[in-house]
Amino acid sequence: MTVLPRLTFHGAAGGVTGSCHRLETAGGTVLLDCGMFQGSKTEKELNYRPFPFSVGDVDAVVLSHAHIDHSGLLPKLVRDGYSGPIYATGATFELCSVMLPDSAHIQEYEVEQLNRRNRRRQRRDTVEPIYTGADAQATLALFHPFAYGDWFQVLPGLRARFWNAGHLLGSASVELELAEPPMKLLFSGDIGPDYKLMHPDPEGPSGIDYLICESTYGDTDREDATPAHRRGQLRAEVKAAMHPDGALLIPSFAVERAQELISDLCQLMAEKALPEIPIYVDSPLAAAATRVFARHARELESGDVLLKGLAARNLHMTETVEQSKALDRVRGFHIVIAASGMCEAGRIRHRLKNWLWRDEATVLLVGYQATGTLGRILQDGAPSVRIQGEEFTVRARIRSIDLYSGHADGPELASWVEKRLPLAHDIFLVHGEREAIDGMADRLSGLIEADHVLKPGLDESFELTSTGAVRLAGEAPPRVPREEVGRLDWHNDVTRLLLDISDQLAAETDEKSRNVVIRRLRRALAGEEGGR
Repeated sequence: MTVLPRLTFHGAAGGVTGSCHRLETAGGTVLLDCGMFQGSKTEKELNYRPFPFSVGDVDAVVLSHAHIDHSGLLPKLVRDGYSGPIYATGATFELCSVMLPDSAHIQEYEVEQLNRRNRRRQRRDTVEPIYTGADAQATLALFHPFAYGDWFQVLPGLRARFWNAGHLLGSASVELELAEPPMKLLFSGDIGPDYKLMHPDPEGPSGIDYLICESTYGDTDREDATPAHRRGQLRAEVKAAMHPDGALLIPSFAVERAQELISDLCQLMAEKALPEIPIYVDSPLAAAATRVFARHARELESGDVLLKGLAARNLHMTETVEQSKALDRVRGFHIVIAASGMCEAGRIRHRLKNWLWRDEATVLLVGYQATGTLGRILQDGAPSVRIQGEEFTVRARIRSIDLYSGHADGPELASWVEKRLPLAHDIFLVHGEREAIDGMADRLSGLIEADHVLKPGLDESFELTSTGAVRLAGEAPPRVPREEVGRLDWHNDVTRLLLDISDQLAAETDEKSRNVVIRRLRRALAGEEGGR
């Protein structure tokens, strides 16, 4: 009797992080990506919880690309006992070789800082890092690199090959071919836009049975994204930010986004469109990743521009902690590119703590900001924020450019899907917040019948039949209710409440009126407790 394949979505289902899709076949079980969750604390806490499947049942992993929201929980998988192969492109392996150890270092450092703060608050609970540097190194030993276009055996009766996805150095869409029952699946991974600085347009096969497609910008029609327009917008933002005693902070993903910014900034300065401004790349990961990009420069469409930028005399890499701390003492206008791109961890938080409360500073957001992240909160206009337990008034200018995104917009995604047709059965829309997925579904209305456009929820399973996907009743409830994925949670509400209380107290003119506010708050709390 033929065993029908089963597909379960354990991440990037109704949200944009934690990409992880489990495919069960007669020959075994494979994970497509194993990424880390970002965003609200409710979702980030999933990184610490057990996997929603038995790690011992996983026989192989196929990784689309190196970004942490796709690869970041691989060391946890290994820590929990996984020892099978991890298939990826060669460039993805090289980038993971610097990104996964860096992720482990950040977790160990941040957990140490959190435990220290908790001890000061007399809290006895201690937090363990999700994984360590040793776990990351053990993970790297399991990689099996393959080139684009080369078929490889994943499981008995299941083979795969990589197609260039145009999103990141080494990024891939994954074509999967099942022998029994005969079936072809395509996992898009993340699809790059038409005007990606360093990569050709994304590719892929046509005539497949099932398509798992990202939808990050499914509801977005991006404005003119040509290189000239992109650099023109960047130039305008830099000139507007220039202040004799100020700084332009650019939170950036350390891998590729930082290298694109280096290329464009240095080109603008070389062409005298901007004066020669000191540029500090405040990220050991970005420095290490840049060396990987330099080694692959000949494979990149604008590799020569990147190499020229890296040779610029005004470009400085701050790798050590001492070099990073010294940036707080830099005088005169300068630019700092620092990870992470959503302001969730890393050195950008230290730069924000030093500059966010100053009028002479500008923060330029150049990538997608997931709901619940500090970057999204700043982008949405918060007057004050909390960083590592401290409150900061936002007086810096907060600006955004969407033209550095590594993701295709809605029309580009629809065009990519159209080139994959005919589609025998169904398309699963993943890796997008609810509005983006709905927008993407609307775009596909003229290409694919509505009942063949599926929007899986977190931990939801489907049986892949010869006539279409069948949604299965859940064996267990999802780890996060569907309506709460990709949304602000109560942690965000508490933070906003504390900031509002602080703002209200600061607005009162004397101690008497402040005491009135405090008494009202206490009465409200007592009234709620009395009604329980």
